[in-house]
Amino acid sequence: MTGTRRAVAALFLLPALVLLGALVVYPIGYSLVRSFGNASGDGFAGFDNYRVLFTDDGIRTALKNNVLWVVFAPTVSTALGLVFAVLTERVRWGTAFKLVVFMPMAISMLAAGIIFRLVYDQDPDKGVANAVWVGVHDTFAQASAFPKAHPGRDSPLRPDRGGFITRTAVRAGQPVTLPLVGVAPDRLPDDAKKAVAAAPEPGKVTGTTWQDFTRGKGVGRLGAPDPSEVGYAGMRIEAVKDGTVVATADAAGDGTFVLPAAADGARLRLPASNFREPYNGVDWLGPALVTPSIIGAYVWMWAGFAMVLIAAGLAGVPRELLEAARVDGASEWQVFRKVTVPLLAPVLAVVVVTLMINVLKVFDLVFIIAPGSSQDDANVLALELYRKGFAEGQPGIASAISVFLLLLVIPVMLFNIRRLRREVRR
Repeated sequence: MTGTRRAVAALFLLPALVLLGALVVYPIGYSLVRSFGNASGDGFAGFDNYRVLFTDDGIRTALKNNVLWVVFAPTVSTALGLVFAVLTERVRWGTAFKLVVFMPMAISMLAAGIIFRLVYDQDPDKGVANAVWVGVHDTFAQASAFPKAHPGRDSPLRPDRGGFITRTAVRAGQPVTLPLVGVAPDRLPDDAKKAVAAAPEPGKVTGTTWQDFTRGKGVGRLGAPDPSEVGYAGMRIEAVKDGTVVATADAAGDGTFVLPAAADGARLRLPASNFREPYNGVDWLGPALVTPSIIGAYVWMWAGFAMVLIAAGLAGVPRELLEAARVDGASEWQVFRKVTVPLLAPVLAVVVVTLMINVLKVFDLVFIIAPGSSQDDANVLALELYRKGFAEGQPGIASAISVFLLLLVIPVMLFNIRRLRREVRR
């Protein structure tokens, strides 16, 4: 009877064992054997492929980035999940908040990669991250509307410290012309109006600064505003005597400006601040920030996973212990740090270990988000495995990388198994 039961049990286990052998054991064994072969697969390379793991620059960069991933991605995701789980217990709309935070888990890595490739786009008109960053920056340091402006032919201006200055001193009662060219019509300020020649004012220096170019007619009349030409609204003008600024003014919408009597005998300067290049934000996908940026995308996806698991563990925490700590005079921070977190330690360990195993295999986000110019800087082991095996035709090295990844995952898995066994014994 016992033999019959064993036979029946084996029969039920057989399909699972066949699938396990075909999909897990055989690929691992084949990769192990292949890792000792040469590129063609018909020769024995010994440990040469494994030696490459520690000498190839691309693989070393990938290994360094994997260390960053393992250290920061699980830690940040778990910390955010813990904060979200604790805070949402105290608000009525906590369930809705959890749904929103968990929602990215329903998106595939491919879709998330495409989303964040757009989010991190360098152009502020396309990339959300730089649109916000540039908006905040321009709030405190307004970008110039005239970055490409420069003097034209026969101009009274010459270059000076990144800006331009008149070649001769100006006199009160004699209108000054400061013509420039080089600003695209669609880049002119919104309040720009048709340029007009400034009228003389006794005891004051007046003038006009404008776009001295008439479309379809070249420069039109040099040194005088034409009917279709517009003023440089907001252009800053400084009166300089002996290297000291004695007066300043901003041009009106029609380009005209008025300086006080102190400007008499000074030279007029258009300072470099008028021609500052517009701030284009941060190069999120450049060599320096590409890995942290991709880790940020990963955290966006997996913080919800951590939050849900931690919230489930938090629901099982005895409320009596929390209330007892508060009655004893503990602050909310002390209750959180000395009671809640220690009681959640098993759940936090599960989350961290799960995410560590997950980030060791990360491939999709790096492959999709990192542009070709910085993909080498964002390289990870799973991506290098793909590149060696399918792009560079080195299956032996790719197999060695896969075996190395397995060796990295095994200690984490053993730790998790031992922890689970201890939990069962309790």
